[in-house]
Amino acid sequence: MRDLRRTVGRSWRSSGRPRVGRRRSVAGDRGSVTVEAAMAVPVLVAFTLALVWGLWAAAAQIRCVDAARAGARAAARSEPGAEALAAARSAAPEGARITMARSGDLWRVRVEAPMPGPGALALTLGAEAVAPAEDAQGGSGGGLGGPGAVRVAS
Repeated sequence: MRDLRRTVGRSWRSSGRPRVGRRRSVAGDRGSVTVEAAMAVPVLVAFTLALVWGLWAAAAQIRCVDAARAGARAAARSEPGAEALAAARSAAPEGARITMARSGDLWRVRVEAPMPGPGALALTLGAEAVAPAEDAQGGSGGGLGGPGAVRVAS
């Protein structure tokens, strides 16, 4: 039994002798960290740029939604056409195309904006808002025109 303990004890303890075949050459590992960093840094930079582009696109989409909403509210209140377009334009991203149209008792405002990006990441963002016309109960049609009126601004 005592011999068994000694044998088991030696299997997991160091015997005091140098281990053969386990020592790595220091010269063979030189530069490996530099190579790994050189490969990882461009990937991290590309990932960071993709995240920034995604946040930029999300912010532009939110601005399109806000612009469509602002334009639809202004048109529904029977504000003059220039004022309704100005309300939408003030919230829209740069270069957005705004389309306002009345169909029946509803004003529809569509905002489309180009989102630049590399290659396939170039998008056209868009949003649409609909608001009931306040003059639908027998008004004169407001400053933007009666049913079927369409106004486009670039």
